[in-house]
Parts: sequence; structure tokens; C-alpha cells
Amino acid sequence: MKQALIHNPMYIYLMVLTITVSGGLHVWQTLFDNFAVNVVHLEGHHVGVIQSVREIPGFLSLLVVYVLLILKEHRLSALSVLLLGIGLAATGMLPSFMGLILTTLVMSFGFHYYETTYQSLGLQYFDKSVAPVVFGKLRSYAALSSMVTGGVVFILVMFLSFSQMYVVFGALVAGVGLWAFTRNPASTDMIPQHKKLIFKKCYWLYYALTFMAGARRQIFMAFAVFLLVKKFEYSVQGIAVLFLINNSINYFLSPFIGKCIVWFGERRMLSLEYLALIFIFISYALVSSPVAAGVLYVLDHVFFNFAIAINTFFQKIADPRDIAPSMAMGFTINHIAAVVLPAVGGLLWLIDYRIPFIAGAGLSVISLMLVQCITGQLKAASADA
Repeated sequence: MKQALIHNPMYIYLMVLTITVSGGLHVWQTLFDNFAVNVVHLEGHHVGVIQSVREIPGFLSLLVVYVLLILKEHRLSALSVLLLGIGLAATGMLPSFMGLILTTLVMSFGFHYYETTYQSLGLQYFDKSVAPVVFGKLRSYAALSSMVTGGVVFILVMFLSFSQMYVVFGALVAGVGLWAFTRNPASTDMIPQHKKLIFKKCYWLYYALTFMAGARRQIFMAFAVFLLVKKFEYSVQGIAVLFLINNSINYFLSPFIGKCIVWFGERRMLSLEYLALIFIFISYALVSSPVAAGVLYVLDHVFFNFAIAINTFFQKIADPRDIAPSMAMGFTINHIAAVVLPAVGGLLWLIDYRIPFIAGAGLSVISLMLVQCITGQLKAASADA
């Protein structure tokens, strides 16, 4: 299989772009807080606004369907990487609150639209027995890219300013986007995709699982690191070490998770994920040891990779012509929670910091019940076929 993938133009195309996008996003995340505080001199409420703006393009991912009316999907992937690079470079050129809002919006459109098209292309170009392995390998490359980029940033910060690093890395990402725009890895015998919004009753379980995954992701992103810093007083170096551990583990583990989805099926793997998350979220609420909290964070990050199974489950039940518009719809559904949960969770945190994590455990229980419906959905799809 490995040899076959190496000679597949779409696999190479997605691999290069995924490595580039992961590295570019890691640079933005690594530098952002220090850049915002020490260079732009922003306060907490400014950063909150910018983080909310960052989620808007994810919520608007359904618009990808209309962009595909005028642009081939692989070219939209390349354009998305180009936008990410432009936003990254411009961040260093516009060191102001409004400048960060604008550049974050551009960068985020690039990232979210690439994520939408990359998932869609992966499901279209690789069959049901191969797609989980492909996504696992791509996540592995993404983790390696983040590790390497983090090391390079650690060294360059001694020689370049924040603005200069944004410009340098942004130019590199944009350059790869331009290169990709000149490539054509597409196959002429692929099933044409619908160029309209798709929202079907028969896909209800995919929509529900996608929404719940988005809700879980927001609790993790908004409150897990905050807990480590606020309660357990993790330093910047401590958080950086956790990121390094996460990416190191994911580099080796992600391909194995993809293979496990092929071997054991989506229902079993997602059941394992949500059983583990119930334990992890409850433990977040009860833990009193900084080391134990760090271990929970790493485990949480590992189980995030199991979400591959939601998309490969959809691949098995979907009309092949629905994949591109459904990935766009799914990404929008996934980000509905991003609009509401951080603000609501923040208010609940003021009452008791444990409440958001208990809520996360509750969401995981609901997800665990939902995934038990996968077998019935697969049987129904097989009968219809």
C-alpha cells in the first residue's frame, strides 16, 4: 500500500499541502500570544475578539460549495494554502488590533477551506479500505511538520523579530500554495460532485456526530490549556513541552489509528474514544496533580485523532456525488459549537471551573450512545446499494 500511495499524485499533493498548512498554522499559534501582548499591546478582551473572528470561516465552510462552481476542488485547496500564507505574512506587516482581525480572518479562511477540501479529496480519491490509512498518515506528517516548525521557531526567535518570522514563514507557505496551483493531480474518471448544498435526512447520524465532535473540540481548546495555566501554573515552556509530546506521539500513533479503523470499524473505534473521553473530562474536573493534568491533556489530544472515523463512516453511507458538498456542510455544523460554547463555558467557569468539563463528559455520553447507531446506518446503506 505504501508504494502505491507514493505513486499516487493526489496523495503526494495532499501530503505536501498538509505539511505546509500544519507548519504555517503552528507558527501562527506559537507566536500569536507573545506578538499580541508584547508587540501589539493587546488586552484579554482584544484576544477574545480575535479568537472569535478566527472561527467565522469555519462556520462559513458551506460556501465552499459555491466556490466549486467556478474552481476545481484541488485548485481551491491550493488557493486556500496561498491565502493562509498571505494572512500569515500580513500578520507581521499589520501589528495592530484591526490588523490582526483582518489577517486572522484571511489566514483562517485559508486554513478552514483547506481542511474542508482536503477531507473531501481524501474521501473521493481513496476507497473505503484505504481512506482511514491515508488520513492517519497525513495526520502523522502534520504532527512531524509542527515539531520541525516549532524547533525552527525556537532557533529563529533569537535572530528575527516576531514580525519578520511571520513574513518569512508566510512567504514560504504562500510559495507552496502558488506551486500547488500549477499542479494538476486530479483524475479524469472521478465521479462528478454536486455543486449545491446537500442536507439529507439519511445523513442525520453524520451530522449529529460532527456537531458533537465540534462541541468536544471547543471545550478542549478553550479550557484544557487554560486549566493547566490557571490552576496548575504551567509555564510557556511547560505548554511547549506538552505540544512536543503530543506531536511526537501523534507522529507514530496516527497511522496506527487509521489502520485500526480499517481493522475494527468506525463504531468500535469511536466507542473507545468516547468511553475514554468520559473518563478524561471527569478527571479534568477532579485532578489535583499537575503531572496528572498534563497526562490527561496528552491523552485528550491523542483521542482527537479518532475523529477520522466520523468521515470514513460517512464515506460508507454517502452517495459518492455528495462528498464535497457534505464535507463543507459538515465543517459548518462542526463549528456551530464554536460560536456558542466558549462564551457559555466561560460564564460557567466563573461559577465553578469544573462545570465545563462535566459538560464535556455529558457530551461524550451522548456521543457514545449515538455511535451505537452506526451499525444500523451501515446496514441500511448496504441494503439501498
